[in-house]
Amino acid sequence: MSSLPVERHAAPQDPWTVRGAPVRPARVARSSVERMAAVTALRAPTSAAAWRARLGRQPIVTSDGRTIGYEFLYRAPSRRPVRVDRWTPARQDGATSAVLDCVFGGSGVASVAADHLAFVNVTRSYLVGELPLPLDPARLVLEVVESVPADRAVVAGVHALRARGYRIAIDDFVGLDDQIALLPHADYVKIDTRDLVHEGTALIRLAARFGAVLVAERVEDRSTIDMCAAAGFTLFQGNVVQPTIVFERAPGVPSPRTR
Repeated sequence: MSSLPVERHAAPQDPWTVRGAPVRPARVARSSVERMAAVTALRAPTSAAAWRARLGRQPIVTSDGRTIGYEFLYRAPSRRPVRVDRWTPARQDGATSAVLDCVFGGSGVASVAADHLAFVNVTRSYLVGELPLPLDPARLVLEVVESVPADRAVVAGVHALRARGYRIAIDDFVGLDDQIALLPHADYVKIDTRDLVHEGTALIRLAARFGAVLVAERVEDRSTIDMCAAAGFTLFQGNVVQPTIVFERAPGVPSPRTR
């Protein structure tokens, strides 16, 4: 993509309350998630070969279309949708390991990300040092998902990882206490634009409190890009930029297929 033109106009006083704006589905209660975990965990692969089969990639760009990085996502070898966030911690560790191995192993990160940053969702085990990270901190951005509690070990681990050169992103920021505790250590804060419909500009101000770069996720049209840019977002991710590309892992360089 060579450019991403954005129409400039004065943003409404509170653009996130307009009727017809996309709304995130209601969050599932924790008890319901726990009840479903046993079912969804059954879909998690168990063999090393299955873990490494597929890899999703979606670009993260500036308002003028310049790519600064890619988010890399676990994709099931069965091609069926899965909810990794409902898996057991051990299975989630396996999904993170599979993505890191696909991105940084084999023919290397340059084969799937060129010279751009690689954003990867990581579990608590990686943040506290129980599992090893690739020794390429200049290229890897660690996305902390909302299910990771910001306990003392996690906060200390994130601080230590930044000192080693890794960048930290808070994924799916909605202002949870655990997320707020990590804000001083965040280089990027990612906000799903559907959450802005409910939370408005207050969520944006909170996310930017310590100077992190704001990333708008789930951007589906150019008018949303314009509103986000006016509100302080400088990076964008979503189908209007490019849908997720799925790589079929094979000997040598993976071959991309759109999904």
